[in-house]
Amino acid sequence: MAVFLSARSEVEPFHAMDVLAEANRLTAEGTPVISMAVGQPGDPAPETVREAAVRALRDGQVGYTDALGMASLRAAIARHYHDHYGVEVSPARIAVTTGSSAAFNLAFLACYDPGDRVAITVPGYPAYRNILKALGLEAVEMPTGGEGYLKAENVREAHARAPIKGVLFASPANPTGAVIPENELRAIVETGRELGIALISDEIYHRLNYRAPDVTALSLDPDVMVINSFSKYYCMTGWRVGWMVLPEKLVRPVERIAQSLYISAPALSQVAAVHAFEQTTALEEIKSRYARNRAHLLEALPALGFDIAAPMDGAFYAYCNISRRTNDSMAFARRMIHEAHVAATPGHDFDPRHGERFMRFSYAGRYDDMVEATERLKRWLDG
Repeated sequence: MAVFLSARSEVEPFHAMDVLAEANRLTAEGTPVISMAVGQPGDPAPETVREAAVRALRDGQVGYTDALGMASLRAAIARHYHDHYGVEVSPARIAVTTGSSAAFNLAFLACYDPGDRVAITVPGYPAYRNILKALGLEAVEMPTGGEGYLKAENVREAHARAPIKGVLFASPANPTGAVIPENELRAIVETGRELGIALISDEIYHRLNYRAPDVTALSLDPDVMVINSFSKYYCMTGWRVGWMVLPEKLVRPVERIAQSLYISAPALSQVAAVHAFEQTTALEEIKSRYARNRAHLLEALPALGFDIAAPMDGAFYAYCNISRRTNDSMAFARRMIHEAHVAATPGHDFDPRHGERFMRFSYAGRYDDMVEATERLKRWLDG
């Protein structure tokens, strides 16, 4: 029997997951590795969320839901936009998805055709580039420089080289944690409107902003597509539930595609996620620990020779220029795991051309682990 391999299947591996797998292997063998590699909260979902899932499982509420999600969850998400941002969003414009990953698939499939050019920031989340390639789309890279966030001039420059059909951006950003200032976000939205470019705003790290209130792109233009998830702030990574806020004309196309690709997001996760918005006190306590971790790393990492590459104003990442220590972050990451027993993600994930000089450290874990990790690194580097 013939076996064929498509060109679009040849996407880069997600090296953060490879690092995690190696850290897990060493841990299973008895080596106490501290992982700062993967963007996953160290805390479980709030207790009330977990209890809701237990009740739903006991009651047997685990069948298919509507492709766009349960009405109760879509209504809860709409209330969240009113309560947190002061923005009115109809539940009819909300699609519940199997994590933000499915949302990106749905967005790209509903908006673009094979060969279309879609601009993304560099450094940036590697799955953007890989999903675009797997769907036959061309990823156009826009370097963000030392500020670490997208600017309207980046969009104009990319469009001037050859017309682009869309722009995907994140604020706060992965891997830098940089936040787009409101005036610049407004300029990006206005530029997209002027040039006829469809904008997708990845807001998965909203509510993890340490310097200013969140600003959703929806407050500037209701036709910006917004993607979010319960994974990060709400500590529900493995529950695989996220959402999209769609322009009205995209609701039915997204629904049709979702019916065939996913049927629906997991019902158990949807039932539980309804209660996530009620857990602000517990979740803000977790965020306060991230802030403490952040403060520690802002001092400790530069002292180790790891220079902070962009303002880490949000999310839970420090993106560092490590060229004072190495010009091969992949090899350095492997040595760091085996010799210092600390795991971090090499920058190649986020910037294929210049990432060998960078590394991302996630500070979503316990404060004591952050302190121990930096002490291990100091002993290792001084040795």
